[in-house]
Formats: sequence, C-alpha cells, structure tokens
Amino acid sequence: MSKLAIMSDLHVDINKLFTNEINQLITVLKHNHVTHLHLAGDTANTTKRLFETINQIEASDITVTFNFGNHELPDIPSPELMESFPDTRFLNLKSFPLNDELVLLGVNGWYDYSFALEDDHKKIIAAKNLFWYDRLIERNATDPGVMATILQQLEEQLNELSLTNKQVILATHFVPRKEFVYYHTGEYERWNQINAFLGSSALGDLIDKYDNVKHVIFGHTHRQFEETLINNTIYSAKPFGYFYEWQLTREFMLSNHLMTSFNPLKVRKSLKGHEESFEAFKQLKLTTEFTNKMTLIDY
Repeated sequence: MSKLAIMSDLHVDINKLFTNEINQLITVLKHNHVTHLHLAGDTANTTKRLFETINQIEASDITVTFNFGNHELPDIPSPELMESFPDTRFLNLKSFPLNDELVLLGVNGWYDYSFALEDDHKKIIAAKNLFWYDRLIERNATDPGVMATILQQLEEQLNELSLTNKQVILATHFVPRKEFVYYHTGEYERWNQINAFLGSSALGDLIDKYDNVKHVIFGHTHRQFEETLINNTIYSAKPFGYFYEWQLTREFMLSNHLMTSFNPLKVRKSLKGHEESFEAFKQLKLTTEFTNKMTLIDY
C-alpha cells in the first residue's frame, strides 16, 4: 500500500524553512511512509524557492506534485502561465493516477466574492487594491470571471473522470464552502473583508454533483478544520500557516511568559530579543508541527 500526503501554505520563505527544516519535513514524510506529496499552493513566494523545495524532497525518493496558491502568482510572468505552467509536476486541472481506480486532481482555484458580506464589488476591489497581497497579481479577467472559467474547466475534468469511473481526491488552494469561512465580530470585525478573497461557494456546489469526489483538501484560510463529511465528500484543511500562527509558537510564547494570552498578531513584536531561543525551540518542535499539518491518505 502507498500513502499520499497533502500540505498547503508552507510559505518556506516567510517561515525561513531552508535545507535543515525541509530535511525535518522529509523525516516526517518518511516516518509516515509517504510515497507521494502534493503541495496545494502557497509553498513559496517565488518559483525558485518552490522548485528548490520540491527538488530537495524528490531527492529523498518521494514523488511530488503541486498547484499554485495566490502567493506564487506575482512571480509568474503571464496569466496564461498561472493556469498552464510548463512543468510535468504541475497539477492544475490535471489528474495524477494513484492507482487503477483513484486519481489526484489538482486545482489552483480562485475566488468570486461569494463569501463577502459586502455586496458592492467596487468596494471589494478597492479593499483588495488597498491591502490584499493579490493586488500584485495581474489576471486577464475579473475575479468572478476567472473563477467562472476555472469552474467550467473543472466540470469538464470531473465529467471525464466520472465517465471513466475514477474516484477523485481533489486538492485545491482556495476555500470551497462557506462552512469553512469564519466571520469575526467585535474588535476584529474588519477582518471580514478578507473573506471575499478566500474562495468560492460555487466550487462546493459543483463538487456536490459528483459522487466520485471522495475527498477535498484545501488551505489558504490558515485555519485548521477537522475532517468534515458533507454530501458524502470528506473535506480537510490543515494549512501550515505563518510561523506566528503555529502551535509551537503559542507554546513558546506562553511558556516563556512573553504573553499572558496568545495573540498571533503580536508575536513578532514580543519575540524581539528572544530570537535565538525561539529558533532552538522551533528546531525541537518543528517535526510535530509538520506532522499535525498534513493530510494523509492511503491508496
């Protein structure tokens, strides 16, 4: 029996995951008998770092495929290449056979503002252009238009896989259902603006049409969710996230009395003067963080 691991949001550059840290990830993969790893977006901010990471993992005899998240896209020179990047390991609207009956289908995904509380698209776009990372990305259509095209192409892929009686594991970067979107109240209510850029409820609606889509794994939200069964499809989200969101960071901050209650937004300020001890703690605990942030599927 073989084993698939799916991870998202490694952010290797932001999180300073270099050769030593990726070797720790490889150790975790090997310990769990993983034979194939799929990276479901936001692995890095540049294709250079993305492929350095992939190549290091593949050198350990674990095969790797990937799709893009939003963080890779500013480094891609054209909208066409964002969806059709010339690398055989790139799984966007393409399937990878795991066995005779089961395929892994990768989808970059995008968003159409369906999770937004704001109805005025002009205001949503203004907010995006003011503070959201994706203002750096040049697409050849509106966000809802990009998502509509992706859904049309995905439907064609799912129809074909259904006709050939293939069971599907679908890995995408963006959030496919409103059930996995958190709406803030009170002090942090303004963060609800970000929900517009998390994904598309139409993706979940499309998946509902196909009994052969057995498992959907996504990231982007940086929130973990327990496996959830919806309309006979399992949904999983275990994004690795930024270092200031990690469980090990929470443990470090609280055990060293640098915070009385953990607040990820204040980690970087509170860590000043404690960088060396945090780095040592990270090296001790990183394998556990990796272990808890991957979805494992036997095939």
